[in-house]
Amino acid sequence: MRLTFIVLVTLLLDQFSKYIITSRMLQGESIPVFPPVFYITYILNPGAAFGILANRTTFFIVLSLLVIVGALVFYRYLPKERTLMCLASGLVVGGALGNLIDRVRLGRVIDFLDFRVWPIFNLADSAIVIGALLLIIDLWRNEKVEQQRVDAGANN
Repeated sequence: MRLTFIVLVTLLLDQFSKYIITSRMLQGESIPVFPPVFYITYILNPGAAFGILANRTTFFIVLSLLVIVGALVFYRYLPKERTLMCLASGLVVGGALGNLIDRVRLGRVIDFLDFRVWPIFNLADSAIVIGALLLIIDLWRNEKVEQQRVDAGANN
């Protein structure tokens, strides 16, 4: 149930933000929010991060489906007390679904967060990156706890 909630909130925020952008801006339009640092710039990205592998829509659809299925299978075997891992899984699945919807519907991904020192991205991209970072943090913390347990057992 927690996973479903996180996925739905992530997906709804992503799709709602993209709806606002596409209904109020023209493609290529840029609105300064905190110049010269942050702008809202509406683009359609035909590739992945940094526009790599442009126009490989089928590849990205298949990759998204694999990530979503993999995360859901991973979650199924996750102990209930791994709250951070649950959040990470939900963010990754919600973000992947958000970009998958764009690719299926438009053949491209709607991007709009523009920090001028980084390629333009969206909330789904942010959710995926934050989810992946939380996954790494949780694995690292869990490994340290396990190592301390092993070390304590060896000292006894």
